[in-house]
Amino acid sequence: MASFTISDDDFASLQGKFAVVTGASSGIGLATVKRLLQHGAKVYAADMNEMPEPERSQVGFSKVDVRSWKEQSDLFKAAKEKFGKIHHVFANAGISPKVTLLEEDTDENGDLLPPKLDVIDVNLVGVMYTVKLAIHYIRQHDEGGSIVMTGSGSSFSRFSTTDYTASKHAVFGLLRSLYRHLSPALPIRINAIAPSWTATGIVSTQITSYLGEGNFQTPDVVARSVLKLFADEERHGQMVYSCKGQFWDIEGGENGLVRHNFRMLGEGYEEEEIVVEGLKRLAKEQAAAAKDGKAS
Repeated sequence: MASFTISDDDFASLQGKFAVVTGASSGIGLATVKRLLQHGAKVYAADMNEMPEPERSQVGFSKVDVRSWKEQSDLFKAAKEKFGKIHHVFANAGISPKVTLLEEDTDENGDLLPPKLDVIDVNLVGVMYTVKLAIHYIRQHDEGGSIVMTGSGSSFSRFSTTDYTASKHAVFGLLRSLYRHLSPALPIRINAIAPSWTATGIVSTQITSYLGEGNFQTPDVVARSVLKLFADEERHGQMVYSCKGQFWDIEGGENGLVRHNFRMLGEGYEEEEIVVEGLKRLAKEQAAAAKDGKAS
């Protein structure tokens, strides 16, 4: 699988575009806001924490808990009111792992407690809310746009962080399913990023110290992949993995996971398409039978 490069020249089409970014006050979100501003886009940012300066003075901002449908809905209303339209949305807000399902927490009666779902609520439900609102607002104008979701290297790997890994696998599932519904039927592309070890609040300094200089990447490297996916109108349904400044499309292409599945299972394998085609044939047969019945 060949890596690809990203140049600042790739971002020229973002000049004058309007973007919404969640999880914007630090890490990959903040780096993406900085990049968008640098390349002439207008940004409406959202986070539980205030934006730092100088970005706070350059963007629209709402304090948002992405688990709340109302707060996210109000965010998009405010962005639409400020800009008139929304072109690109970065569904980025996320939190670090909390549970493995091996915990033995009990209540006052000694009964086993259910697992805490904070990570699922933020990293999956919050992303689904953001994506649904993004589709709703982008389709209101005819200029088209795109959505980028934050996955992870754990989206397609065996990571031991149970709730986090499950949520990031689910982001991959959202990408694969929405790919079918959006472009070209709607002028909306959807992609995802899958950063490897990146110096953010989710990756502890203990981990980056262990990895050592040169074995992890800065948030700005990842932000470049976000802007590439926003700007490149040929990219749809891709999950871009970034590692130490290199980029790969894990999902598409001749050596991506989709083609790998075909090679492993056979070119005729596409489970949904087999069922859909069968249902279409059945519907035609039923329609023809009904027509013949009326004719007789």
